[in-house]
Amino acid sequence: MTELYFIRHGKTEWNLEGRYQGAKGDSALLPESYVEIHKLAGFLSDKEFVHIYTSPLRRARVTGSTLQHELDELQGHPIPLTIASRLREFNLGKMEGMKFVDAEAKYPAEIDGFREHPDKYDPTRINGESFQQLVQRMMPTINRIVDIHPNDSDKVIIVSHGAALNAIINSLLKVPLADLRKKGGLANTSTTVLETKDCGQSYQLKLWNDTSYLNKKTDPTDLI
Repeated sequence: MTELYFIRHGKTEWNLEGRYQGAKGDSALLPESYVEIHKLAGFLSDKEFVHIYTSPLRRARVTGSTLQHELDELQGHPIPLTIASRLREFNLGKMEGMKFVDAEAKYPAEIDGFREHPDKYDPTRINGESFQQLVQRMMPTINRIVDIHPNDSDKVIIVSHGAALNAIINSLLKVPLADLRKKGGLANTSTTVLETKDCGQSYQLKLWNDTSYLNKKTDPTDLI
């Protein structure tokens, strides 16, 4: 059995401003995000993790390395960390850096598809990446992680991005593309856990978008 702990990166300046970051846009973590990563580490500290994998984008990479440092101190031994390029966020093309409200005004069909109807999302006009392309890009890395860590006690942390994680997690659960958003979005510094007992042939959802350890009320800028 392998357990995958999917962590969305800490909240950033652009998250707070309501801007799309995507695969190339990026901004710094908010100061309070480091406090929340500390709380996340406390939540995870009673579990023995064999590895951390993180997206190369700064907001995820800093979240992953900060979490690694916190867990190393709490558990008294180092946890290896690997940067995996395929764990990066959706390529949102022309929408990257735009405020949500401005993107909604300029690209209403694309925003509706991306947020509400993934099966109808066509990113051609914005030079972006489709849900199918995102899943095709990420899946080999997830499969490889499970192959590397097949033991009954293996627990792995994967730090990535809200939209990308939502898509790949639901794909692993074999949720139809049209229903991809039915569970809702993923909050900053949230934890979602999947378990596989057959080396990645099937997955069971153990925990979805847990932020109880942050002790705060989630607001709209926390979710995507």
